[in-house]
Amino acid sequence: MLRLLLLRHAKSDWGDPSQDDIDRPLNARGRAAARTIAAYFADQDLLPDLILCSSAQRTRETLAHLLPFLDGEYDIRLMADLYDQNEDSYVPILQTNGGSARTLLLIGHNPAIEETALALVGSGPEDAIEDLGMKFPTGALAVLDFQTDTWAKLKPESGHLDRFVKPRNLEIPDE
Repeated sequence: MLRLLLLRHAKSDWGDPSQDDIDRPLNARGRAAARTIAAYFADQDLLPDLILCSSAQRTRETLAHLLPFLDGEYDIRLMADLYDQNEDSYVPILQTNGGSARTLLLIGHNPAIEETALALVGSGPEDAIEDLGMKFPTGALAVLDFQTDTWAKLKPESGHLDRFVKPRNLEIPDE
């Protein structure tokens, strides 16, 4: 069984209109949400073997908030393709780059993160699937399980949505 953790970057700062999109950092609300979801990762023992993270500043900052909460060994790959990709979803990137990971965390952007989740979900709690279909907000996490032994075999609607979590629905940890 494989587990996919799809995490949309936390809320970014739009305060400097001259700044390139790829260089936008997290804003204060985003930093707080990233800490909240990071604590959730630790509390729920969501420990990836492999982390695929967009090369954008806001995704790297989201990852930086997670790292202190992750135990064990894991491989991190910063990927421009997760920012630059022209596909509707990240499925081809997962199929190509998943390797031997049993639990893979992908930190990316909308609309691709939402399209990936929607393309892969085949079963799960109806309320979570409905919630996912409405919006994949910044800082949100979708956890999907697959009855396959390799990422290359990912198929549409083959995943079971274990949960869909939004930082605003979690308790905020102390700083």
